[in-house]
Amino acid sequence: MSDADERIEIESITAPHHKSRVSRVKYMAMRDALLTVLTDSPPGITVAEAKQALLARLSPEQFPGGEKAGWWLKAVQLDLEAKGVIARGPGKPVRLYRCR
Repeated sequence: MSDADERIEIESITAPHHKSRVSRVKYMAMRDALLTVLTDSPPGITVAEAKQALLARLSPEQFPGGEKAGWWLKAVQLDLEAKGVIARGPGKPVRLYRCR
């Protein structure tokens, strides 16, 4: 199996007992981009702000024209929330920040 075909298991804070298998390469690219743009404390930035900021950090080979970036952002967000790596700030809209 090539690196591009390697899959990892992710979780979701909204469905704690459900696991999904996704592309490791795309997951790690989105994870790295998301963690780079998030703040270290609440209230954090909105999901829309995070998406706008991270699009420039994504590989055009993996995400041509930002294709599927929204889906990957949500999948990585829910996984990192389930793992306690990021958290939601108070209030609406949803705002995200890195946990210390």
